[in-house]
Amino acid sequence: MGLDVAVPDPPELADARDLQEYDDVEVQGDTDYRREELEEFLSDGAWDDAFEEWAEHTDLDESEFEIARELGLFREYDFFWDDFADRVGYHAPGIPEDWKARDYHPDLDSWNTVSGINAAMTELGQVVCDTLETDYIDWEAEYDAPEDLPDFET
Repeated sequence: MGLDVAVPDPPELADARDLQEYDDVEVQGDTDYRREELEEFLSDGAWDDAFEEWAEHTDLDESEFEIARELGLFREYDFFWDDFADRVGYHAPGIPEDWKARDYHPDLDSWNTVSGINAAMTELGQVVCDTLETDYIDWEAEYDAPEDLPDFET
């Protein structure tokens, strides 16, 4: 299908929220989330590369994309380094469940549209993480497993 739209600006990560505030994120260990470095990678092309890849395959149409853009969802992403899992983690923005009661956006008129936008935001977040890990990040986790783990050699 594909979506032919301008790439929105990448999110700013320096002032991101505490990960404990997110219901969909669980990180153990080190709290050095390397957001400044990730933000630099996003600005240096990772965001554009990932967005273009995502846009080729997303199910969003231009009107749904415009709703997400007008709501500022693309600015609300949070990306962080999860040292324990040796990966980039993320929190994807979304439209809340009470969107109808709050009159969230004048062009939102169905749960189908809301769930489509929320799913697309999650998909974009994963594409960004994959792009960062594959093409930009060259560091490895500093997590060292405890020495008292059992030896499972066969």
